[in-house]
Amino acid sequence: MTTLTSNIKLTASWKSLLVSEFSEPYMQTLRTFLQDEKKAGKTIYPKGGQMFAALNATEVGKVKVIILGQDPYHGPDQAHGLCFSVKANVAIPPSLQNIYKALHADLGMVAPSHGSLHGWANQGVLLLNSVLSVESNCAASHQGKGWEQFTDAIIAKLNQQCDNLVFMLWGSYAQKKGQYIDASKHLVLKAPHPSPLSAYRGFFQCQHFSKANNYLQKHGKDPINWQHLPLK
Repeated sequence: MTTLTSNIKLTASWKSLLVSEFSEPYMQTLRTFLQDEKKAGKTIYPKGGQMFAALNATEVGKVKVIILGQDPYHGPDQAHGLCFSVKANVAIPPSLQNIYKALHADLGMVAPSHGSLHGWANQGVLLLNSVLSVESNCAASHQGKGWEQFTDAIIAKLNQQCDNLVFMLWGSYAQKKGQYIDASKHLVLKAPHPSPLSAYRGFFQCQHFSKANNYLQKHGKDPINWQHLPLK
């Protein structure tokens, strides 16, 4: 592995898939930006070791479903590298509450008492934000710094190298990523964002979770147990 990637906390399967990205100029520019932000004393979420947590929680060969978020939560102790998820001892954010409501409407799922989605990640749900870092209390502050190119590359490579994946694109920001997805070989599901500002426009009725499982089973894959969210 190149020197550039030797210190990156990323599993071997993802490093192998993404090694070329880390030598691209945009990634070097992003690295410098993050270093400068830290030198300036700014607090960045999630912690450096958790920026690639979504990838590390779901190996390349195990990915079945991709849920795309926008950027990490920007409040204290919220972001831990998985989109829409928070640690088990953190209050459940409104968007995740709405995701639980949609699950109840779709599958009758009883909402858990916590917001950790590791149980999904462990089953093959890649919980990927488009932007993987943010400044404390400053939403969208790291957009346009290079992360979007990196996550575009992740989606493009998964699209090319895998078959019969389910992409859940919630909101216009995530749906822009759809240009990298071949809908003839994958299932692309679109709905409004689960934010309280937009969920009422049809998110609660989207039935993405049952549609995903029907598609997976049709193609010989085990469905996701969306109810299985043990504390972590």
